[in-house]
Amino acid sequence: MSVDHRHPIVEICVEGVDGLISAQQGGADRAELCASLLEGGITPSQGTIRAALEVATIPFHVIVRPRGGDFLYSELEFSSMLSDVQSCRELGVAGVVVGCLRDDGTIDEPRMRSLVEAAGPLAVTCHRAFDMTRDPFEALEAVIRCGIGRVLTSGQRDTATEGVELLGELVRVAEDRILVMGCGDLRPDNVSDVVQRAKLREIHFAALRDVPSNMTYRNTKVGMGGTELDREYRTTVTDEAMVRETIAAARFG
Repeated sequence: MSVDHRHPIVEICVEGVDGLISAQQGGADRAELCASLLEGGITPSQGTIRAALEVATIPFHVIVRPRGGDFLYSELEFSSMLSDVQSCRELGVAGVVVGCLRDDGTIDEPRMRSLVEAAGPLAVTCHRAFDMTRDPFEALEAVIRCGIGRVLTSGQRDTATEGVELLGELVRVAEDRILVMGCGDLRPDNVSDVVQRAKLREIHFAALRDVPSNMTYRNTKVGMGGTELDREYRTTVTDEAMVRETIAAARFG
């Protein structure tokens, strides 16, 4: 299949409804809806998903991740994931984003198949749990066997720039069996190079910036959840202008 890599599909990772609005106004093709991006993204609430459906003008996929940390889940955690996927299906979202590993660093295929089955007609993406596997090519074949349509990866490195060689190899090996979506600190100054070198058809990034709280009263002696003391008075938002700039760089160099 001939693909024009100058026009990759762009997915923006967002936190909450305001982030979704910024992403779609910035020109994104799709969003990944999360809560708590400081933890790499966890499952948003049902209320958030419903509110997102009311304002969405682009499709969005919901991350189903019950907590931060590793991707080795207890039976109760996995049960909650199945329930969340079923709820997303009932609500009518476009897709879900999931990932389960075994303790040896391989894809947990039985659980991933169960999540795909629960998703039914929804698009299913394997998230960056893939980047924590012991062998990316072994993991790629596993997620393909599970019937997953897309895998999100930085090439098993902190950034796509560092992982670009593996990204390109994964794209080549995947062929048309699964879509490899590249991610990892993609910015206006590097995104075009990564897209072209890895021949990516889809990219994913979070265009985030911190903004100060509008609170006039501030108690600087308390930090919630063990965070920095001033964290309560900063909000991380999706930057619409940064979305536009990075998309333009990806598509027009």
